[in-house]
Amino acid sequence: MELKTFRDLIDWTRTLHHHMATCMKQAASEHEETRAQILLDYLATHEAELEKTVEGFESEADARALKTWIYDFLSHKPIETHRTCDLPYTKLDFDGICHEIFDFHDQIIDLYQNLQDRAEIPEAKEMVENLLNLERHEAMRIAREIGRMQDV
Repeated sequence: MELKTFRDLIDWTRTLHHHMATCMKQAASEHEETRAQILLDYLATHEAELEKTVEGFESEADARALKTWIYDFLSHKPIETHRTCDLPYTKLDFDGICHEIFDFHDQIIDLYQNLQDRAEIPEAKEMVENLLNLERHEAMRIAREIGRMQDV
């Protein structure tokens, strides 16, 4: 998907979360380790919820912000989503899965931070800040839940 506007960014982010949810759901049913299956089930559900939340941003966002062009996006290091299915989660242990999901969210957070710093109109800056806060909050939520799983 070619990203030209902030609307494209929201669609792209929603698609990424959908992709992650699909890969994790499939891996959960195929993984041999019970603990990893539980983690993957949780993460698949979480990513599906994030997909819906990000989709809501499009209907609530300022129309001017959605039409704003993203200029320096291509100079940003692209998010590496190919790992999710090229290196199936079924081959990773619990800790490997955790590493991948945190790396994925860190990449999105880094992208949003980069775009927030470059946003030229206040509406776009606010929208990206809201997306950034969502991703940060959800990454912390995942960390808490994984911490609870490790305690079990």
